[in-house]
Amino acid sequence: MAKTSTKELFSKCIILGTGTDKIVLDESQVFSLIHIAIQDIGWKSSDFNIPDLSNSIPSNNYFEIPLDWYSTNNVLSKVELLEVLQSLVEFDSDFGLYFKNLCELHKRRIKYQNILSNQPKPTMEQIAPRGLLEYGLNNTELLSNWMIWRKWIFDIDNRSGQETGYLFEPILASSLGGTPISSSKSPVKRIDLEGSETKGGRQIDCYVASENIAYEFKLRVTIAASGQGRFAEELSFPRECKAANIKPVLLVLDSTPSDRLTDLSNAFIKEGGETFIGEEAWNHMEEKAGEVISVFIEKYIKLPLLTIADGENDDISPINLTWTSKSITISDGKSTYEINRKE
Repeated sequence: MAKTSTKELFSKCIILGTGTDKIVLDESQVFSLIHIAIQDIGWKSSDFNIPDLSNSIPSNNYFEIPLDWYSTNNVLSKVELLEVLQSLVEFDSDFGLYFKNLCELHKRRIKYQNILSNQPKPTMEQIAPRGLLEYGLNNTELLSNWMIWRKWIFDIDNRSGQETGYLFEPILASSLGGTPISSSKSPVKRIDLEGSETKGGRQIDCYVASENIAYEFKLRVTIAASGQGRFAEELSFPRECKAANIKPVLLVLDSTPSDRLTDLSNAFIKEGGETFIGEEAWNHMEEKAGEVISVFIEKYIKLPLLTIADGENDDISPINLTWTSKSITISDGKSTYEINRKE
């Protein structure tokens, strides 16, 4: 990779967003993440003459490392960091993509912590009408607190889904050698009721132009996954891909069976596509990704998603929620999660 390309890669790695939500990784964070990536892949920093960290990596599990740690290490200049990145990319070009994806994950985690700290508490002026249907069924003070909590949690959950979506699809797409395509730029056009192509395009989760493949990503397809109208839209996607002479491929990461999963899978196969479900989907992605990037998929996507899914339980444990001017505390009696607040 030319130095100009390395500079472009570096710029993309360190910056997320604009304005007040802008996240910029400092030199210490970048240097720390380079060491994390090297450790993940099983390389040795000494083989590339890269200086050691002043504070050793506290865990082999990235997700268990406090965000503050990344800013505590010795700092290399931007020029020195570019030279380090250049040597690693020259050794294996896939390191650039690995490092970029790791930086994207890290920036989104920092941004979400900022959201948790700054998402404002709802006011009763905003939400009072929502209590009308429960008014009188319980103590008014309890109702007010319940309304504030549920609105704040609703807002946070929406932001979480939004930020995860911005992160998840581009990482998987890049790992497969493709890119997400917006509807306005899509080579797959909508088909009307008469079977004729229209000017409207279909958004593609991952388009691999070199292989003429359009991937559709699904975490899970269940009976309640979407409304009937939206599901009809999903069923039409493989037919529209075929009309555009593009092969549709469905990747469903959770193998939980459902009638809709069967119907969707059959729709892709009927139009000359393929379907990979559960472990087959993970294997397909890792095979396409190659030796280096498959490590990222396994460590940063597959393992966390499957671990979280394993926590599903019909018996929901009680939790305590406490709000002060400085923090929000979530506790189940065994462990505590504290969110620092910036009121």
